[in-house]
Amino acid sequence: MKPQIYTEEEHQINQEHVDPNALEVIFRLKQGGHSAYLVGGGVRDLLLQRTPKDFDISTSAKPEEIKQLFGKRCLLIGKRFRLAHIRFGSQILEVSTFRAGDPESTSLIVRDNHWGCADEDVLRRDFTINGLFYDPTTRTVLDYIGGYEDLKRRMLRTIGDPHIRFKQDPVRMIRLIKFRARFDFEVDHRTEKAMVQCKEEIMKSAPARVLEEIFKMLESGSSANFFALMLQYDFLDILFPCFHHFFSGSFSDVAYHYLKIIDQIHQEQSLLLDRSILLAALVFPILEQELITLSEDRQMPMTFGDIVHLSQSLLRGISTSSFTHFPKKILSTTHFITILQYRLTPLNNKPRFQTKFPSHEDFALSLQFLKLRSMINPKLKKVYVDWKNAREALAQ
Repeated sequence: MKPQIYTEEEHQINQEHVDPNALEVIFRLKQGGHSAYLVGGGVRDLLLQRTPKDFDISTSAKPEEIKQLFGKRCLLIGKRFRLAHIRFGSQILEVSTFRAGDPESTSLIVRDNHWGCADEDVLRRDFTINGLFYDPTTRTVLDYIGGYEDLKRRMLRTIGDPHIRFKQDPVRMIRLIKFRARFDFEVDHRTEKAMVQCKEEIMKSAPARVLEEIFKMLESGSSANFFALMLQYDFLDILFPCFHHFFSGSFSDVAYHYLKIIDQIHQEQSLLLDRSILLAALVFPILEQELITLSEDRQMPMTFGDIVHLSQSLLRGISTSSFTHFPKKILSTTHFITILQYRLTPLNNKPRFQTKFPSHEDFALSLQFLKLRSMINPKLKKVYVDWKNAREALAQ
């Protein structure tokens, strides 16, 4: 299968925007007699005039041959999906060998170490917009599957039969929603129909992979759009019933407000929020509404002990009902962040709610979450500044 080749004049990728370490890896692989390309999301983002987060490389070199070329800088990882990680200081570049196999098999992909060539490898990928190869030596884009035109049309389409692609790897459905949320692309009708019909297949995925995709979207600056689409296509109900109930209920505006603030922070800052803060942004508004409801039912204020118990119960319920398994460390830190909000901003001003300035290791995260809340409720800005100043004074 011959690719459509797009010249530098046509694709207008500025090679100065390609990571120099990625270029070094590709040039060295080619000097070693192998073909090598920049692939996947990095090429897509360069064509969209965006800054890529990752610069993944695919090559005809087998893992052991990559190791031979790069020596101690190269670490081979994985048994079912063999990859090479090449280290440049703290940076790691991922290099994969071209894969082959039956792209029409409906079996769940659990092992993928059958080596192939570039035109076979592209058929193993998920969407046409992620199936483009960039050759920095000729400064050309190679397109085997019509991804270049789909990118220009802002269209999401699977490579091959969408039913088969989603059954091979159900996480592709979450990734489809992710790309639609990030880029505001249209979805090919056949692809969208298959996703709706195959949505229950997501339960065959590895929970850890699904959770990682969720956290990546919470860090992406497009989480509000993502959760709205997850709700629309019923994946929120399948994977996170507790969140589905809140995002589809009468307090959905509150839930989305927190996500929009998270998106604003990630769009304006280069640093990512701690994942415990991201989970707290989903949990805290639910806790807040439940406390209000319980307080009205009891017709008396809630004690701090009540708050601790309710937070524990809520997190336990979310954890047990969800398809994914949240790490214990993230759950415990999220619990601390949520309950400490009621020390920082007590339900009332009675003395029992006052406390000495905390020295807990996770207090900084709680203060950061209070700052996030102050972006939603301006009345909390002075409270945040007072606590921030007190903490700085204590540190002196």
